[in-house]
Amino acid sequence: MGATKSEEFSVKDNRVAKYAKALSHPARIAILKLLIRKQACICGDIVDELPLSQSTVSQHLKELKDAGLIKGDIEGAKVCYCIDEKEWNTAKNLLNEIFVNYKVPAAKCC
Repeated sequence: MGATKSEEFSVKDNRVAKYAKALSHPARIAILKLLIRKQACICGDIVDELPLSQSTVSQHLKELKDAGLIKGDIEGAKVCYCIDEKEWNTAKNLLNEIFVNYKVPAAKCC
């Protein structure tokens, strides 16, 4: 596999890419929407809500956690997940910055 050369880009650009990668799968979007809707730590309910196996859900939760968008607390044999508010706000601000900086050009480009 080739080098990504991520070190050639700013820390900020690398963070945006990390969030974008975590958001790049519909199952992860579904998990985030579930956590937002429930507004609480969720344990086994995530698997019950999605048409995916436990192991697949666990892989998606790991990606979201590695990106910092969610956090997990161990309660006995279960791990309960919720949105990581601080990182969520950072991601929201960085991603929003890209979208709000776009201005419709005066002349049609393509």
